[in-house]
Amino acid sequence: MQNTSEISLYSTWLDQQEAFIASLKLQPLVVVLRPDPSDYEASSTKKPLFLLIEKLHSAGIKHIEISWVSNPYWISLMQSLKESFNDISFGAASITNTDALQAIADLGLDYAMTPVWDPVLQLKAINLKQLLIPGVFSPTEFYQAKSFGCGLVKFFPASLLGIKYANQLKAPLGSLPFIIAAGGLTVNDLTPWLQQGYGALALGRELIHNYQIDPKLQQWLDRQSNL
Repeated sequence: MQNTSEISLYSTWLDQQEAFIASLKLQPLVVVLRPDPSDYEASSTKKPLFLLIEKLHSAGIKHIEISWVSNPYWISLMQSLKESFNDISFGAASITNTDALQAIADLGLDYAMTPVWDPVLQLKAINLKQLLIPGVFSPTEFYQAKSFGCGLVKFFPASLLGIKYANQLKAPLGSLPFIIAAGGLTVNDLTPWLQQGYGALALGRELIHNYQIDPKLQQWLDRQSNL
């Protein structure tokens, strides 16, 4: 039988999932960026990552995920980003170990993603009150994540498995969690994948060319704002 503390942690985890799902329903896109070495060296206003995020912020992007890097300056970089763009929901990508998980929990990021299904890491995240979205791809992993209580998952690598993959799982598995499709997708995939029932897409740095937003992304964002 669960004690009061365990019930409270589980309830917090469920609430975190629902809050992020609600935010993704308003804008079903997560932009994933990886820091360059120069992002740890230049002043805040000169960092390439800041310039990219300024463009994304101006375009209306709401969710940005920064890949975890084992660099002592990663934490300060994330703190600067949170302070500079306080209306963006920041997360961390590529979390695969407890040290990284502890670091992002200390930062108070809204969410984090891992490319793998690891129930031990999930339990650690729940105890830290840090939302950690697992990466799944096989029927077994979808089933295990769903049985564990995950209300949303990252479908990875999406481009290799194809747009029809999740719907093919519904017959044997029933309803699936809210799915963020990630891995190898482009701005051209946004509309067709969302129409196939995926909850959101995670796209990378190819959305920006020479610090300019891909016009197709801006068009999609404009359509979303008019819905």
